[in-house]
Amino acid sequence: MLSSMSMTDKKKKKQYRHLPAFILLALAEKPNHGGEIFSILTKQMPIKNADAGAVYRSLQKLEQEGEVTFAWDTSNPGPAKKIYQLTSAGIDRLEYWKEDIEMRISILNYFVTKYDQIKKNLHV
Repeated sequence: MLSSMSMTDKKKKKQYRHLPAFILLALAEKPNHGGEIFSILTKQMPIKNADAGAVYRSLQKLEQEGEVTFAWDTSNPGPAKKIYQLTSAGIDRLEYWKEDIEMRISILNYFVTKYDQIKKNLHV
């Protein structure tokens, strides 16, 4: 049975699977506001076609889960900005993400190595 989710929606969801990990990683370097986090993700990290809305939704979820907290920055002219920072739960989650990603890399490396070993015997 086919899912009601389109292939585009599935690809987008997979693309953002590790978005919280990259947000936490950016915040581990220094506390920052959402716009700057989005900029870091798109310019410095391998997040392609990032959606600012997805970043803000992830920040909200991380906040609800107690992995980030924020303080209002009113020191500059213009609207106040939420400055996000990691909590101890966020540091723990960052460690979880590291272990998860290492495991995935190991599995994918096995696949690539195995494929390279058998591809000469494949007849297509």
